[in-house]
Amino acid sequence: MSKFTVKHAAVLGAGVMGAQIAAHLANAGVPVTLYDLTAPEGDRNGIVKKALAGLKKLEPAPLAQASRLGLIRPANYDDDLPALAQCDLVIEAIAERLDWKTALYERIAPHLAPHAVVASNTSGLSIETLAGALPEALRPRYLGVHFFNPPRYMRLVEVIPTRHTDVRVADQLEAWLTSRLGKGVIRALDTPNFVANRIGVFSILAALHHTERLGLPFDDVDALTGPRIGRPKSATYRTADVVGLDTLAHVIGTMREHLPDDPWHRWFQTPAWLQALIDARALGQKSGVGVYKKVGKEIQVLDPATGEYRPQAGKLSDETAAILKERDPAKRFAALAASQDPQAQFLWSLFRDTFHYAAVQLASVADNARDLDLAMRWGFGWSQGPFETWQAAGWQQVARAIATDIAAGRAMSDVALPDWALDPARTGVHTEAGSWSAREQSYKPRPALPVYQRQLYPDRVHGEARDEPGQTVWEADGVRLWNLPAQDPGIAILSLTSKNHTIGGEVLAGIQEAVARAERDFDGLVFWHSAPFAVGANLEQVYQACQAGEFDMLERMVETFQRTSLALHYATIPTVAAVQGMALGGGCEFLMHTHRRVLALESYIGLVEAGVGLIPAGAGSKQLAARAATLAAATATPNEVFPYLQPVFQNIATAQVAKSALQAVDMGYAQAHDTVVFHPDELLWVALREARAAADAGHTPPPPLRDVPVAGRTGIANFEMVLLNMREGGMISDHDYRVARSAAVALCGGEVEAGTRVDEEWLLAVERREFVALLRTPETQARIRHTLDTGKPLRN
Repeated sequence: MSKFTVKHAAVLGAGVMGAQIAAHLANAGVPVTLYDLTAPEGDRNGIVKKALAGLKKLEPAPLAQASRLGLIRPANYDDDLPALAQCDLVIEAIAERLDWKTALYERIAPHLAPHAVVASNTSGLSIETLAGALPEALRPRYLGVHFFNPPRYMRLVEVIPTRHTDVRVADQLEAWLTSRLGKGVIRALDTPNFVANRIGVFSILAALHHTERLGLPFDDVDALTGPRIGRPKSATYRTADVVGLDTLAHVIGTMREHLPDDPWHRWFQTPAWLQALIDARALGQKSGVGVYKKVGKEIQVLDPATGEYRPQAGKLSDETAAILKERDPAKRFAALAASQDPQAQFLWSLFRDTFHYAAVQLASVADNARDLDLAMRWGFGWSQGPFETWQAAGWQQVARAIATDIAAGRAMSDVALPDWALDPARTGVHTEAGSWSAREQSYKPRPALPVYQRQLYPDRVHGEARDEPGQTVWEADGVRLWNLPAQDPGIAILSLTSKNHTIGGEVLAGIQEAVARAERDFDGLVFWHSAPFAVGANLEQVYQACQAGEFDMLERMVETFQRTSLALHYATIPTVAAVQGMALGGGCEFLMHTHRRVLALESYIGLVEAGVGLIPAGAGSKQLAARAATLAAATATPNEVFPYLQPVFQNIATAQVAKSALQAVDMGYAQAHDTVVFHPDELLWVALREARAAADAGHTPPPPLRDVPVAGRTGIANFEMVLLNMREGGMISDHDYRVARSAAVALCGGEVEAGTRVDEEWLLAVERREFVALLRTPETQARIRHTLDTGKPLRN
């Protein structure tokens, strides 16, 4: 690992991007000084303080934990530039004006520490030109670092060295961005808009052009260009609204101004309808109106022919819908190219021109095809990059079709495909040896920086060498026990293989068997698989059993669930949960019972059973009751556990989910000593080492729970008073009341006197009894069925 560390950072510019970059640095525990202009009146740091207040209101939240805001110190350029001397990393993120940036560089240069790395978050200006504004001694430590919006959630960061940048500085910063901030780093060439915006904005321009050419409504195009073709739900025109129509126009303008020799230059224009919206300050999501607007509960879309809005009704034609259902990419693309349906023509034209542009520009924008494809995945949310999609559809077939359309004048440019793309021996650009570099006319392997050795299962592109699957030790329906001998032969890995990692009877039996085998044959156990970690119980199994009246069987299944959690908790070897994505219901209960947790920052953890009319009963209620007792034991009144149950009860009764691993700690689903990893691809590597360290330290399982003080009837009555007021006020239904009261009973240890000391079996029996009683109600059964049918909760 790199020895480069950032003990203190500075961000110059408290606009939307600057403030959110500062927030993500704070998420990583890095103290940040956030600079902007001196406020013309009042508090001299008023501009920055207003930006920091705005962070609390943004959705999705830039801060992974509200308290992290305290790591950001407001500052201004007139009073606080000397504080830059304590900063190891300075990121400039002011407006995209070359003259403003260079003037700022002249002001900050005298105050920078000799070792400080300085970076610009420009989205498209020349890094080489900007470097010229810095003293010569600073240039080896200067480079471009382009974050994507929103910086916390978007994985891509483009790193753009100049010819002066010290290679070690670029390598160290790449490693730090990868592991500390969780980013996917692409080394971009210093060309306008770099890699992702260059290809992505061209794709948007192609979509705008073919929308107009074929006379398609905007909402039809969004129905076409979303998940059905592996793009985000926001598709094309909603994406423009989210990004900001003025921002989109600015990026288009950058391409028009700085790429005069681009063969597609004539298309780098802002359409008249788009300019009209910008002139009217209808800028998209940030102004409340753009291509789309909301009128009451109705979403309306712009009709560019009339300039008026109408209710959205985007849909696919029958022919195009049928083509997109074809599973074979080669057949699907051949059908799109051959179809006369306008929607099919649109899709073929969009893919064709994006493939064409990416192939022609590859040598000038990226080191290799893998970098370009990953940039589109990480920066624009595409499921595959353009070269992956082309290769999967049959390289030669698609190349011939593109060449035919170019010759016939149907493509957006008449420039020929490069010779390498038309090579008759070519089957693609991604191979087991590496990915094609048009600049070097060779295949390039992945970067060899030590940080990437921590990623045991990184993002792979189509056609690239597959990862080593590990050695299977034992497997059954829904469960696999395996290990990675090259990493640590003594640590077993438990993975769920059920759909969405749901937990049914077969999975419960499999986990118990896997734990027993790991105890017998291994030193430790890591519970890991790709996201989601687990989305809870198999509700279809539960519902069918309810309909059949098999409540005795369901009670046995709940007890099996509890015993499975306890197997993880009382294992004779250390158990470590490595969690990414959703860990809901039973998944949350499992991770609560492992000895340690390694959590990806973007882990969404919660006990959500109330949403289907149930309570946590996989030993989760028991565990929270015991934790409240532990917290109370550290006070002068060890029997008064109720205060420690109040926040827990609220979270369970309202099915609250932690929106980050840090919030999961605050909510009691994880613990302060657990490890939070920012890059999800490092989870398994870290978890294996946590398990090994615990094993080598002489792991001893915790003792069974005995003499646990509970809140009893008094605690239940206190919760009931709140619930009664809510019910009388119409805030909750009668069944909401019943479900929440059951949660209170389980957390308070049942109908016993306050302060009564009970053991683990008592708590398990209480939560089990309340759970099964709720299952017997028609209201809970209706909630389960509704969730299965719609994916949404039912209020009844």
